[in-house]
Amino acid sequence: MTYGQIAAQAGNPRGARQVARILYSMSQKYNLPWHRVVNAKGCISLKNETYMVQKLYLEEEGIVFQSDSSISLSNYQYFASKGI
Repeated sequence: MTYGQIAAQAGNPRGARQVARILYSMSQKYNLPWHRVVNAKGCISLKNETYMVQKLYLEEEGIVFQSDSSISLSNYQYFASKGI
């Protein structure tokens, strides 16, 4: 899923940045699968040490990155039918 998808499912379609902040700050405490969320271009948004951790987690789950370091949303994007 993308940050925007989660925001829309939560009732705030313009709240993608809020989703990113919540995942960042609450993922360890609540064991959230933060690494499965990418931006609308299929890219990992964080460009610090977390980038490599997220990429490794995704690759361990079988996600294949394209040459531009993005993932194909047409292959991997999840669409929730009702709620998250």
